[in-house]
Amino acid sequence: AGEVVEGPFQSAQKNVAEHGLTKQIEVRLANGLAAFEAEDQIDTIVIAGMGGRLISEILENGRAKLASVSRLILQPNNREDELRSWLVSNGFRLLAEDILEEAGKFYEILVAEAGQQTLTEQEKRFGPFLLEQKSSVFQQKWQKELKKLEEALAHIPEKNELERSAMSQKIESIKEVLHVSK
Repeated sequence: AGEVVEGPFQSAQKNVAEHGLTKQIEVRLANGLAAFEAEDQIDTIVIAGMGGRLISEILENGRAKLASVSRLILQPNNREDELRSWLVSNGFRLLAEDILEEAGKFYEILVAEAGQQTLTEQEKRFGPFLLEQKSSVFQQKWQKELKKLEEALAHIPEKNELERSAMSQKIESIKEVLHVSK
């Protein structure tokens, strides 16, 4: 396990020890994929609890180490579309996705492996597997986002046509996915 900040690093070490997992989990103070070397024989990487843009940056900065990795399990807190774009642009394909809600927050989980895949803009934004399933949690997330965007649109002055148009396009794409009448 890698932690970039001293406090969370010490907390992770304590949690590992308290659960008797020191033989299974080694916690290292390091930035991103610098937490492991080839001799560690890491085949699966989990990156969770940060934005999709930062996860993409971590993967980009550690690209040389990804050749030996067979699976990525990623949980972005936002900008999931940017992460999906990075994955397909860098030789990864999505195997599975899930979405869950906890304490009013929505979390998407993406599982990827080396391979080629093409995603539409809609699939990048909403997730190809999540779009297929359209679970109740998926619908809740996008209903909440739709409401937020509609409220934001109401506060954009009429003279800001470009900004209003961009916001309206986002709203319409959500309505299309949710099959909400216009």
